[in-house]
Amino acid sequence: MPKPLTEGQQRLFFGALVVVLVAFGIYLSLGGFSDGGNGREEPTGRDQARGESGPTGQGADIPATVPPSPIPTTATKDMQVLEWLPLSEDEVKAAAATAQGFAAAYGTIDYSKSPEEYYKSMQELATKNYAKTLAKSSGATSLWEEMAEKKAVAEGRADVKLLQSIDKDSVVFVVKVQSITEDKDGFKEDLGDFAVTVVKKGGEWQVFDFQPADAGNRGDG
Repeated sequence: MPKPLTEGQQRLFFGALVVVLVAFGIYLSLGGFSDGGNGREEPTGRDQARGESGPTGQGADIPATVPPSPIPTTATKDMQVLEWLPLSEDEVKAAAATAQGFAAAYGTIDYSKSPEEYYKSMQELATKNYAKTLAKSSGATSLWEEMAEKKAVAEGRADVKLLQSIDKDSVVFVVKVQSITEDKDGFKEDLGDFAVTVVKKGGEWQVFDFQPADAGNRGDG
């Protein structure tokens, strides 16, 4: 019959058992059986797809095990060009109508009226700053008086040829402008291309700049 342990021996045995259990619990909390006992956590599937191996940040050079999803592409014949523009088709048309209207007004002159009235038709389509610039050009000239004596009248026409540049608030068009002047001596035609910059102000398109096509510029009005 085994000899029972004394009270002191029992205390020593239970104390040693507690120490062993605590040590074993700490070992498990450190991931003792997760990856062969090295204490490192196995990467998840998402980490493997990104090529990440752990918190050290050294996994950037490890290739992903899952291939990235290819982005969709569009065949050339199916490309929708208007979808790439920062403005809708209706907005571009509205901007073009302003540019074309201004250019037609530029070529339309009734010399029996004052220069101020001539420029007024363009100022109504221009930004405030550009309208002021036009107003400074409205002084009567000897040429105007000469044309008035001939009872000359010019009819202006304009047609947009090219959309030169575009962003969400500014569009530059190249516009062909024709001005046919009739007086007592007959007819005369002026024809040329102009760059017309229109900008969006208060929901409306207004002309910011109007110059020969090779000198036009854009701005913020």
